[in-house]
Amino acid sequence: MQIRQFQAQRMVAPRQFQPIENKPIAVEIGAGKGKHALQFCTLHPTQILYAIERTREKFDAMHKQAQLHPTENLVDIHADALPWVTHALYPKQVTQFFLLYPNPEPHNSAQRWLNMPFFEFLLSRLADEGTITLASNIESYIEEAEQQLKELWQLPYEKQIIPSDSERTHFELKYLQRGELCQQLIIRKPQGYKTRFDDFEPLNGQGHV
Repeated sequence: MQIRQFQAQRMVAPRQFQPIENKPIAVEIGAGKGKHALQFCTLHPTQILYAIERTREKFDAMHKQAQLHPTENLVDIHADALPWVTHALYPKQVTQFFLLYPNPEPHNSAQRWLNMPFFEFLLSRLADEGTITLASNIESYIEEAEQQLKELWQLPYEKQIIPSDSERTHFELKYLQRGELCQQLIIRKPQGYKTRFDDFEPLNGQGHV
């Protein structure tokens, strides 16, 4: 299976976009109401986490929680992830990406993370030996992602069953309380892994259609 190349230069900057420094960070895409983001920042006070959420209602809830439980290492971002990542992130900047319970896109498989041209760009932003954590309660989603990792992206990964007492996100808590099987793939980018975007610098608000 071939995936067309992501058109990074066509990405228009998010509203009120602010460039960021080129230093190691973690990034959560689809951070929801911020449950995992706040937990992560509390447990890892020396690591900066950028938590991105597109939906206004969920972002407002996360922002409120961040104000109630302030941590210096959490940066919450209200934006669509694709243009924000394209404009903000530098090559090999991110030590960890978190994709926790993304929309399974049951009617549009091309929009699933590992089926998207954008996934190659995401990999270019990941540091050598960095990881992407992809979690889902849908077994077929995990199985398809595994197949793509083996056949298309050729990346090493570890498949894990998420413990029944885990509660990183509101979705995870709900699924596990129902007794559903939740799994995650810890995807690792090995030294020397190449993408077509390894030299692509962030657009920093300069993208155009």
